[in-house]
Amino acid sequence: MKPARTPVAGVPRMGEVIPLRRAPTTTEAVSDEALVAACALGDAAALGTLFDRHHEALWRFLGRMSRGGAAELDDLAQGTFVEVWRSASRFRGGAAVRTWIFGIAANLVRRRARDEGRRRAALADLAAVPRPAPAGRAPDDALMRRQMVDRIGAAMAGLSHELREVFVLCDVEEIPGVEVARALGLREGTVWRRLHDARKALRRALEGGGR
Repeated sequence: MKPARTPVAGVPRMGEVIPLRRAPTTTEAVSDEALVAACALGDAAALGTLFDRHHEALWRFLGRMSRGGAAELDDLAQGTFVEVWRSASRFRGGAAVRTWIFGIAANLVRRRARDEGRRRAALADLAAVPRPAPAGRAPDDALMRRQMVDRIGAAMAGLSHELREVFVLCDVEEIPGVEVARALGLREGTVWRRLHDARKALRRALEGGGR
């Protein structure tokens, strides 16, 4: 008769179910919508992943919406994600998460401009139109491009916040109008009207004020 074998630690006995080892899950494979749902349950790591995914796009968006310096943009970006954390339980998926975040940021910029009266001062640096090139001297391509960028910046600075936010979301970020409407809490018709007015105003400004 063979002696009973002593079980080896960590080795399953005959008849035992061998547990399957699953690869460790990371938030990298989780959808934005699931991350927002996790934020609503108090998962700070989910908020960190959302920040990692969207902070660069948000920074660019805020740079177009508010002409403050780097410190102010940092403050706005952090304030946006604080509001994302607070509002996560109210997210209903009517728009993409990125659009929803941009909508929060746009509202934050609007409140700051209204409450602190900073909009005109923050856009003052873009108000100056570059001087024309000296007569008889054609500017090089780089200078012409820079002048055009400056003219576009000055033209956008002249838009109201309501027109500028719709123009940036729809034409610059290329977000569908229906999502923009949901993110900003507007009717679709209002979004299209503001976008039309913004395009018209920009075209008029770039053409030198002619109608």
